[in-house]
Amino acid sequence: MAASAAAVDGRPNRVVLLTVTCLGQFMVLLDNTIVGAALPDMRHRLHTQLTGLQWIVDAYVLLVAMLLLSGGVFADRFGRKRVYLAGAVVFTAASGLCSIAPSAGWLIAGRVLQGIGAAALSPASLALLAAACPVPQERVRAIGLWAGFSGLGLAAGPVAGGALTEAFGWPAIFLVNLPIGVILLLVGLRHLDESRNPDAPAIDVPGTVLSVLAVGALAYGLIEGGARGWTSPVILGSFAAAAILLAGFVAVEARRSAPMLPLRLFRQRLFTVSNTAMVVVGFALMGSSFFFSQFFVYVQGSSILRAGLQTLPTTLAMVIVSPFAGRLAARYGFRIVVTIGLALAGGGLLALGTVHADTGYGNVWWRLGVVGIGFALTMSPLTGAAIQAVSPQEGGLASGISSTTRQIGAVLGVAVLGAVVRTRQSGGASFEAGLNSAFVAAGAVTLATAVFTGLWLARSRPGEGPAVPHRSTAPDADTTSNELSANSR
Repeated sequence: MAASAAAVDGRPNRVVLLTVTCLGQFMVLLDNTIVGAALPDMRHRLHTQLTGLQWIVDAYVLLVAMLLLSGGVFADRFGRKRVYLAGAVVFTAASGLCSIAPSAGWLIAGRVLQGIGAAALSPASLALLAAACPVPQERVRAIGLWAGFSGLGLAAGPVAGGALTEAFGWPAIFLVNLPIGVILLLVGLRHLDESRNPDAPAIDVPGTVLSVLAVGALAYGLIEGGARGWTSPVILGSFAAAAILLAGFVAVEARRSAPMLPLRLFRQRLFTVSNTAMVVVGFALMGSSFFFSQFFVYVQGSSILRAGLQTLPTTLAMVIVSPFAGRLAARYGFRIVVTIGLALAGGGLLALGTVHADTGYGNVWWRLGVVGIGFALTMSPLTGAAIQAVSPQEGGLASGISSTTRQIGAVLGVAVLGAVVRTRQSGGASFEAGLNSAFVAAGAVTLATAVFTGLWLARSRPGEGPAVPHRSTAPDADTTSNELSANSR
């Protein structure tokens, strides 16, 4: 009798749905950090250089950045279960392709497909969860669990990546996705219920295509400029193409009735300042963490497994501190918390710019921790500031844009800081000196942004407008949860 009542209440299906959606998000977030630990092994076994490693990372981040907003709309319009399972299929198949890639080129192609799958799977997972939890309190608890799995995926990545790469080589970090993907498909096909929003807006295909091409052309110029020469026709052409495509994107978005990026939102100073700062967060965090494992392996001579463990202070600090960032912003206001966070992160990166081959780990780990604490204090409040700047009906859109701007910053961070390292090396400096310059550059940009937010970010607190996310345990959890909570009404 009790079992029957539970079935009527939907509890068993609710538990299955939570498990499937959280596991899918775990797989996506795990891939964000597990690859970094394997970069030194990829460089050795695939006979690629820094440029190849940059593309291996940026190919994935670029597609996630530019398709994330469309992925949420796609799920609402065509069915959340359908899009979720399609994303799982693409992501799993792409992981298999990555694991057997015979060259860096094939691996980059696989990473592009992984990014497409992740851009569908991640927003659809939370859309399914939000649609299945119509009661606000239940939805908050479910999103908290989903966010917890996000943080777990981020924290597990460096350790899992180091252990798998040390034992089996870099292909193992992609093979680990295969059993997870199969479980998602088998359980999802059987137990997930379909849902959609019949009032979802049309997909902005021209805007999506132009945005991918514009950011891709810019990333190409930045990544390849050091190898081909900054004044070579190909590089100058790529920068020119990026400018033309960006202008085309702005023109298209200004004329569409339902654009993926409503330009009118940027008339609000709070929205513009918060998203500008979020670009810098993605730039400095992803751009610097791209080099963490490489520093420990190539400069300090650590094993790949040990290097993965040594990078943990950053992700652990973010997982621990992130849940408190929204509460601090609610009490003290966006400006104070964000500015302090950026100042801490910038100072930590500048401190990393002074480490050398003979610097003991006892004098390195705290610098990584300070970087993690600083960025953890910025992301949830910046997303909350963007949400507060718009009407309650557009909170989900604002949150999605905030996530997208951070990802765009990540693409540019890997490209620009990699260019800094290559430029120093081409001038005769060592790889260690190049890394120091990259960390200092990231720190300087972050500190400058701290001054910017201190001067221009509004003093208002979350309680004065749409709610800031108070619980977040991962960079993507705070933004995507708001985006899809609104989309899944």
